[in-house]
Amino acid sequence: MFDLNQLRTFLAVADARHFTAAGAALGISQSTVSQHIRRLEAACGRQLFERDTHTVVLTADGTVLAELARDIVGLSRQAADYFTDSAPRGRVRLGVSDDLTLTRLADLLRDVGRANPTLSVELTVGLTSLLYQKLDAGRLDLVFAKRQPGDDRGTLIHRERLAWLAHRDLALGADEAVPLVLYPNASITSTLAMEALNGARRPWFVACSSETLAGLRAGAQAGLGVMAQSPLLMRAPGSDLVEVDDRAALPPLGEVEFVVLGRSRRLQGAPSALADLIIKKGPGLWA
Repeated sequence: MFDLNQLRTFLAVADARHFTAAGAALGISQSTVSQHIRRLEAACGRQLFERDTHTVVLTADGTVLAELARDIVGLSRQAADYFTDSAPRGRVRLGVSDDLTLTRLADLLRDVGRANPTLSVELTVGLTSLLYQKLDAGRLDLVFAKRQPGDDRGTLIHRERLAWLAHRDLALGADEAVPLVLYPNASITSTLAMEALNGARRPWFVACSSETLAGLRAGAQAGLGVMAQSPLLMRAPGSDLVEVDDRAALPPLGEVEFVVLGRSRRLQGAPSALADLIIKKGPGLWA
């Protein structure tokens, strides 16, 4: 029933609200634009535009067709991309650090599916140090995580200030040893916490440890101690976590950098397409 070229012309007019401007955008004459619209209206049996010498406005039927036409043209483009091998296909093994689950990571993954419907993402969530090990061992294609100290690889996506977090009822004096809630294995945030306290000559001890961020959050929520983590944890549903106040006299923690990196500096194919999307959309995850 519908000719794709006519639908593309129709959408160009709907966006530009001008026949001549739509023709210029498509590289066709104004008379060809008018011809496409007349034929499309004849195929629909409906008037699609209200127009005079100054304005072009969609009718109610035109508004409905515009929404449908975007889907039709979009699906046609996806099909053409698929069968001409221009769309990235295959599986990408993506590793993301535990704390990225606090961000709008689901929105990013949804965008991946929309932009590349033929792309399969195998997601691994875990400690940054373990993700780097898997990447270097060839068990991951791409990592989106904090940058390890001394490692200059990767494209910077976001810098985040770390905070000392604890249950709102936890009281900690300036002279007391700090009860830490941290990962049992080496991690960037745990290392920064211990180095900050050691540098300030502040005594500390491990009050609770867990291999997952959910476990750390539970320990802090229970009032067992203090952890160095993203301020986003305070915004999680049901959170009673707050930043430890100045009376505790805890030293500053500084910032961490989130980067995306692959197994080589020059990515190709599906990993390259996913990395490009992370670079484009990634900064918005913390919004």
